[in-house]
Amino acid sequence: MGNINLTKTKRTKRQERLAKRRKSEGGPKFGWIQGVLVRCLLNIFGVMLFIRLSWVTGQAGIGLATVIILLSMVVTILSTLSMSAICTNGEVEGGGAYYMISRSLGPEFGGAIGIIFSLANAVAAAMYIVGFAETVVDLLQETEKAITGNPLHDIRIIGCCTAVVLLGILLIGMEWEAKAQLVLLVILLAAIVNFVVGTFIPPTKEKQDQGFVGYRAEVFATNFGPDFRKGEDFFSIFSVFFPAATGILAGANISGDLKNPQTAIPKGTLLAIILTGIVYILMAWLCGSALLRDAAGTARFLNDTLNNTTTMATTVTPLLLNGSTEAYPIPTCRASDSCKYGLENNYGAVGLASGFRPLILAGIFAATLSSALASLVGAPKVFQAVCKDKLFPGIFFFAKGYGKSNEPFRAYALAFLIAVGVACIAELNVIAPIISNFFLMAYTLINYSCFDASVAMSPGWRPSFKYYNKWLSLLGAILCLAVMFIINWWAALITFTIVAVLYVYVHHRKLGVNWGSSLQAHVYQDALKNTLKLNHTEEHVKNFRPQILVLSGEPQSRPDLVLFAAEITKRQSLLMCANIIQGSQEDSLDEQNSKESDEWLYRVKAFYCALNASNIRLGAQSLQQVAGLGKLKPNIVLLGYKSDWFSANRQTVQNYCKVIRDALSLERGVGVFRLSQGFDRKGSDSDKEENSNMNGSLENQAYSVDEEQHLDKAWKKQTKGEAVTISMSTLKEREKLGNPEFLRNQSEESFADVDADETNVFGKKTKQSGTIDVWWLFDDGGLTLLLPFILSQRSNWKHSTLRIFYVGSRLTRNKDRERMTTLLSKFRIDYSELTLLTDLGKLPEQESIDAFEELTKDWRATENEAVPSEGAINITAEEMKDFEKKTHRKIRLKELLDDHTTDDTNLIVMTLPIPETSMSTGLYMAWMEVLTRDMPPFLLLRGNQQNVLTFYS
Repeated sequence: MGNINLTKTKRTKRQERLAKRRKSEGGPKFGWIQGVLVRCLLNIFGVMLFIRLSWVTGQAGIGLATVIILLSMVVTILSTLSMSAICTNGEVEGGGAYYMISRSLGPEFGGAIGIIFSLANAVAAAMYIVGFAETVVDLLQETEKAITGNPLHDIRIIGCCTAVVLLGILLIGMEWEAKAQLVLLVILLAAIVNFVVGTFIPPTKEKQDQGFVGYRAEVFATNFGPDFRKGEDFFSIFSVFFPAATGILAGANISGDLKNPQTAIPKGTLLAIILTGIVYILMAWLCGSALLRDAAGTARFLNDTLNNTTTMATTVTPLLLNGSTEAYPIPTCRASDSCKYGLENNYGAVGLASGFRPLILAGIFAATLSSALASLVGAPKVFQAVCKDKLFPGIFFFAKGYGKSNEPFRAYALAFLIAVGVACIAELNVIAPIISNFFLMAYTLINYSCFDASVAMSPGWRPSFKYYNKWLSLLGAILCLAVMFIINWWAALITFTIVAVLYVYVHHRKLGVNWGSSLQAHVYQDALKNTLKLNHTEEHVKNFRPQILVLSGEPQSRPDLVLFAAEITKRQSLLMCANIIQGSQEDSLDEQNSKESDEWLYRVKAFYCALNASNIRLGAQSLQQVAGLGKLKPNIVLLGYKSDWFSANRQTVQNYCKVIRDALSLERGVGVFRLSQGFDRKGSDSDKEENSNMNGSLENQAYSVDEEQHLDKAWKKQTKGEAVTISMSTLKEREKLGNPEFLRNQSEESFADVDADETNVFGKKTKQSGTIDVWWLFDDGGLTLLLPFILSQRSNWKHSTLRIFYVGSRLTRNKDRERMTTLLSKFRIDYSELTLLTDLGKLPEQESIDAFEELTKDWRATENEAVPSEGAINITAEEMKDFEKKTHRKIRLKELLDDHTTDDTNLIVMTLPIPETSMSTGLYMAWMEVLTRDMPPFLLLRGNQQNVLTFYS
């Protein structure tokens, strides 16, 4: 036991030291009473308690006034329950409602509500300042004094002076402001007690003439029902009163200055709502039971009215006082709407019924000034939090804090200017409805945040406050929305528009902040649900989508390859970029979890998948079998052409060919894409490239002088262009593209704009008006025809027309053309030119055959390899004889390509030759080299015999 006690003592001392350290490092921290309860009480009572509640009771009557108060309480209690759940689901920092909404619904909603909520609090401060100024002007008028003689100008002058004084209190510091709030609360409570006691004191004759007649059943009965005047109705009265209920966020607004906001905010706010609700209802009933709606205020107004008994007889409502036989009929001023006293006419009727009127005036001053102080504190604190998160440009200037408490003096100055500007309106009933919609929108999003987090069922949603219900939160959100439109439908639409514009702006900026919002949880939930649903949906040819697995290595180093695939998928189907990494798994963890690749691929709407394997082929096999989820799995494998096959490690080249063969055997479509200059944008050694790339390194693509001369000599008479050359400027540009910092700062389009003459058109915004040549040599299910058509529908390619080449016989030329035309018409494939290849079987020129022999010379097998075997690398003489006819066909196809390809050809798509198992690696690579060398961008493509085109609708 002694050890346990000693441990507890040490722990207690440690906690005390930590508390002292926090206090010395930061500003003052408030508990739930001083920090939340007191602020909420003062802010909820505010300007309405003494100078508008009597008017609300007169207009709406006791019954509807009670309904208005209860409805406001329901809205605020539901919002507080939701707010309590959110703020107890983790640490709450500065920013109040903004912090809670942004961390629950994300930066888009948070940024929108942060701006309008800051503005609402600044306008609320102006409302309370105007309430204070109105009271001062009324006092001056009673003493027949004035500043300018114009009441509105006097309110403006007094309001501006009051705002300056309040700003001075704030600049002194939060401790002084908190002490001032306590003093004002004591005065306010004394004023409330003064009013209650005063209603039980028998009224003097002067007070009776001014409408205070004491408790009478007749008065209660008359005042219970509504008597709306001057165009007012239930909803307009509610819109004037509701700002009184907006004070529930006064404590949450300074969440960063609370000792324990998780417990302080729920406890203090709920208690404040209950206490203020009771007081408001009590005072409404007391006013309605003891005060008349209209009174003339003269000493003997009864004689004036009796002289008009003939005209007034039908409107007289006799009320008896203390058993007297003297009746109080409706005064003559009511007919002319010139009464100065009574609930409907005198905003200061509460002071008339009090025991000591100066104390009521002090209460009015306390209520208005305390609420104005709370709003002037809340608005800058919330705005400072918005500025710190940098959701909007140009406002970070206001994020700077000063002193131990990190006081936002710059934001104070901004809130002061807004408050002074609005206070110059000088009409309390005009200002009050302005802020109602802003506060209601904040309450709507608080309620929806709680509901959304509950429905998302994220394991991170674990609020310690258990007295909430997701359906009550939803009800609260709907109720707030309904009240917004009931109060003022056009103001509600304006509020929605502002929120929508701010939401879209923040969303468009793509800030990349991650606060673990419920929207993220919904994205996961929806994705999981839809993927499972898709998995149980039977596939149909009409719904076929090309889902591409690109063996790209690090995708940002080969943007042309990735952007070409992205042009096909274009956010409408799956695109995965794979990086096969050789070496130990521990050494490749950074590459497997490459945030740089994920960020780059986010721009092209693709996924990144890195895999560790002992060699390229095994990695590709694994990827093709496990990549994807359910029906969301690749059905096409796309590789970059291995331009360095002639000089690369031959085992690596064989693995490359086997990747193609494996993909076809796994019933995947296969595409091999070639650009004359290659794809790689990172200069690196060939060993590294073998681990991460399917198309060779930059150095390997820039052949040595001897190799280049050897190849050019073999193809001198067959080529149309110059051999591949890589300039120093290109190398520098590619090194720049290999820089991760450069990659992160580029947009999707900027990658394509670099080396635009080399990368052709992929990813560029330039509209292309050339042709896409489709060489549909065999029926592979229609993939070779479908992908070019899809590409031609993209914005960058829609001006490129399809030229389709197909194989046929001279004898059946017309029949073949008619059949092909009908087929394309039924497939709804638009084309500009249809060409029948009738002489594909013709023997190629001897020069072309000699060039092919020269090309494959270094890949010929030695005498020890004379017998061909499965998986052979080098070409045997017997193999050359067995595949002689097919080889001549490929060479002849190259001659036809040269004949038909024009300067306007932007892309060639041709059926990919099948790498047969009995075929060597060297021969297959030579075939592809023959077909694609010195050509425009070239895609060798083959489907898996699955139909991807259909006649039927």
